[in-house]
Amino acid sequence: MTVAIIKYNAGNIFSVLYALKRIGVEAIVTDDFETIRNADKVVFPGVGEASSAMSYLKEKGLDELIKNLRQPVLGICIGLQLMCRYSEEGAVKCMGIFDVDVKKFDNSGDRNKKIPHMGWNTVNSVKENPLMKGLDGEYTYFVHSYYAPVCVNTVAECNYITPFSAVLCKDNFYAVQFHPEKSGDVGERILRNFIEL
Repeated sequence: MTVAIIKYNAGNIFSVLYALKRIGVEAIVTDDFETIRNADKVVFPGVGEASSAMSYLKEKGLDELIKNLRQPVLGICIGLQLMCRYSEEGAVKCMGIFDVDVKKFDNSGDRNKKIPHMGWNTVNSVKENPLMKGLDGEYTYFVHSYYAPVCVNTVAECNYITPFSAVLCKDNFYAVQFHPEKSGDVGERILRNFIEL
């Protein structure tokens, strides 16, 4: 089985590579169209800023490539946000795979809630999905200032300042706002579920 991790100007790609290695999966970090197109599974991770990440993807034509993939694709953190319609971070039009706009957390109602949302929080399933098989109410690790509101594609939600999408799914596209590579056994279980799709 070939697993391709999309290489673009966003951090954290190698920690995802090592997390997959820990569960016995050898992945390739690549921006080569044919390699990505022919992979059995594609992972689209990232830590960074939405508008600069999006302009890099567009420049390379990776945005169109990702949207047209037919195999299972997993977006992680900013990967999830770039798969949405639009992001308030840099006011940028994104890929539009998920029919929702990414918003910035607003803590004006409770200044004790720090932004970014950083640390462990529970993820609760709202509908059955193979990515979440055997998981509900577990803690995962988050670091983000922007979020996708709960929408028709939400599979699991988390509540910080407001309920938001922790996991999204549409057709062959899956995405998580938290970092499975930093979420211990629960994160490994999610990566395994994705590999087994």
